[in-house]
Amino acid sequence: MGNYNTIRYERNGHVGTLTLARPGKRNAQNPAMWEELKQLGTELVGDQSLRCLLVAGDGPSFSAGIDLVEGLAGMIAEFAARPPQEHTLEVGLSVAGTFSWIPKLACPSVAAIQGHAYGAGLQLAIACDFRIFAENAMVGLTETRYGILPDMGATVRLPRIVGEGRARELILLGQVIDAGEALRIGLANRVVSDANLLSEAEAFAWRLAAQPPLAIQGARRAIDAAWFRDPDDSFAVAVEAQIRCLESDDFREAGRAMAEGRTPEWTGN
Repeated sequence: MGNYNTIRYERNGHVGTLTLARPGKRNAQNPAMWEELKQLGTELVGDQSLRCLLVAGDGPSFSAGIDLVEGLAGMIAEFAARPPQEHTLEVGLSVAGTFSWIPKLACPSVAAIQGHAYGAGLQLAIACDFRIFAENAMVGLTETRYGILPDMGATVRLPRIVGEGRARELILLGQVIDAGEALRIGLANRVVSDANLLSEAEAFAWRLAAQPPLAIQGARRAIDAAWFRDPDDSFAVAVEAQIRCLESDDFREAGRAMAEGRTPEWTGN
């Protein structure tokens, strides 16, 4: 993997850990971090050996959002100051799509959230399949405070997670909520003690990594299809994925392991 300055990436067996590494700035996201996140995504999207990605933040906060100096008052302000003909969709998507590679991974992802996850920080977390909150976590999509809107995936992904009504409330009001409320509305999958956040998130990631890779890949594609395609197409996605599973070495291994009374050894083939 490449050398990074604002993030770290470590691999332990089938589990990879992406850590935002600007603790002195509460992991506020700047253009350099966005570029490094996109670079890491390019490297990981095709990695079939990765079975779970854990996303965490170094220090007291997961991510306080966009760096107000380097992001909001820098890159974004410069974009806003350009002539209207230069406000192209392509340029906007280059930043807005920073986290889009995470749902495209061949494996599930887990965000471990402590302290603050505001704006782009929360949008990074909701790009993941699962979110585990520390009890001290406070999260919100606060972009409207600055006269902008959350355009890094929240308007697409958040309604799927918490429902349209609650998503509209969080996005339009810029409301900040605590971990308990996040759990109540389904934004958090788990709430754990602050001290145990990383260990609990790692244990959850390893549980996911222990599942049969082809079945997990197929199930994730089918769930996504149910949101973005018509019912017949999404049903077909699930059946096609099931056929692939039934033809796989892993399915045959499941039968052998059951007969022999042992845990299956999945290969993803």
